[in-house]
Amino acid sequence: MPFRAHLPAVFPLFATRPRYAVRHLLKTASVADAPVPFVHEPAARVAASGTSYAGTPESSFTSSVETAELTDLTVRVPLPTGLLDQPALLASFIDYRVLVRLSVVENQTLLHGSEDKAITGLLRLPGLRRGDLGDDVYASVTRAAAEVEETGGSCDGIVVHPHTYWELVRDGGLGRLGAAGVTVSRTRMIPRDRVLLGDFRAAVTLLVPGVASLTLLRGAGPDGTDVVEATTRIGLAVHLPQHFLLLGRD
Repeated sequence: MPFRAHLPAVFPLFATRPRYAVRHLLKTASVADAPVPFVHEPAARVAASGTSYAGTPESSFTSSVETAELTDLTVRVPLPTGLLDQPALLASFIDYRVLVRLSVVENQTLLHGSEDKAITGLLRLPGLRRGDLGDDVYASVTRAAAEVEETGGSCDGIVVHPHTYWELVRDGGLGRLGAAGVTVSRTRMIPRDRVLLGDFRAAVTLLVPGVASLTLLRGAGPDGTDVVEATTRIGLAVHLPQHFLLLGRD
């Protein structure tokens, strides 16, 4: 069954609770189902900005027109015996269990890249800046947020592991980040000892051609069980990789 939609975006619980996937940090563009041209502006140098435009890193950015390829994200979920005989229950299972698993695959792909190399992954970008994550997570994050802005952007998003997220909740840091306009996405797809900060909306664009499908695969699961396969197509245009900073512990 084909869909003109981006399936992870229609997971029902995203509408009722403030948990943000990596996708929520990005600006999104509806595109044709074909490679997408975009402008790429890597930094020739990154240093502390001066007080004139000539002294800023962006005064030396280079630019080129590149092309982003599209790729399919896919997840297969076995169906319990008898579910196909109950259409309403099947629809609920797809909405609440299959789509959330496809969202996990999307988080993984946006952070680590796709197997076909169409998406590099935000944690692996050439030009990504790096820093140290100290024992005081909030202090490390706020220092890094200021460092993100040395390349002319605004630190508008952070990706952390749930362990780090709830540490920020405990210390009150999450509320202060929200007051500063920073959206925090938590996902198990980033290591516990890594924090990714950036000007997500300026630096990259999630490309969505509206190509998706749900497929029933008879007998394709463990022990011959039926499987539902969910697929959605995306791409990622990387405009300003230097607008990202990855904190970690060695």
